Amino acid sequence: MTEKQRYFIELSYDGTHYHGWQIQPNAVTVQEVLNNCLSTVLRQSIETTGCGRTDAGVHAREFFAHLDVEPTDHSPWAIDDNIIRSVNAILPHDIAIKRIFPVATDAHARFDAISRSYEYHIHFNKDPFKNGYSWELRDRPDLDLMNEGASIIMDHTDFSCFSKSNTQVKTNICKISRAEWIAKDDAIVFHITADRFLRNMVRAIVGTLLLVGKKEMEPEKVKDIIESKNRSMAGMSVPACGLFLIEVKYG
Repeated sequence: MTEKQRYFIELSYDGTHYHGWQIQPNAVTVQEVLNNCLSTVLRQSIETTGCGRTDAGVHAREFFAHLDVEPTDHSPWAIDDNIIRSVNAILPHDIAIKRIFPVATDAHARFDAISRSYEYHIHFNKDPFKNGYSWELRDRPDLDLMNEGASIIMDHTDFSCFSKSNTQVKTNICKISRAEWIAKDDAIVFHITADRFLRNMVRAIVGTLLLVGKKEMEPEKVKDIIESKNRSMAGMSVPACGLFLIEVKYG
């Protein structure tokens, strides 16, 4: 039996019309659409494994997945630019493959990733070109206070309080290496990098830090929330539209 060749795919997608990355029943997902298009072009059943799972409505500027390809007359070892163009031609406009490249047979898009970075975008004046890609707020929060709260988050590793309830994960431990708010024109952007993220984690952190920025609680309260390990103690989960996965790094 001929050994399959493993490939990594780098892609990006607008998550507005998808129920997240991961295949699930009775909902359209990015993974399902990608698998179907790859299977059509390569003329064999293709199943991809993603570097993570973005929630419904979340966008990805950079996302990686791996797949195994059986070499045939129709799909030789080398996946070239013609294959990429063919897959992009039948993918919907909101999913795009940037490149496909061969990797070792044991390379893993999820487990080999050493860090992931997200941005959350907020703007303050109505802008039709930001609709669906940033969350519009009326009042501008205090950025300095929110960065005080963000620095406290970086001192901890157990983020049970920011995780969606009843998720089946072995640990809620994450190592955050960056958590910072930056002003940009008529907007603010939250940047966060960690080795891994829990479901809904970034959106819950943003919602909590906004309470600090609106002076509804002191920055020091963030420490109490984290140590409580109680999701109900943290702020609301902000809308998915402003969240982007922007970078995935491998060793």
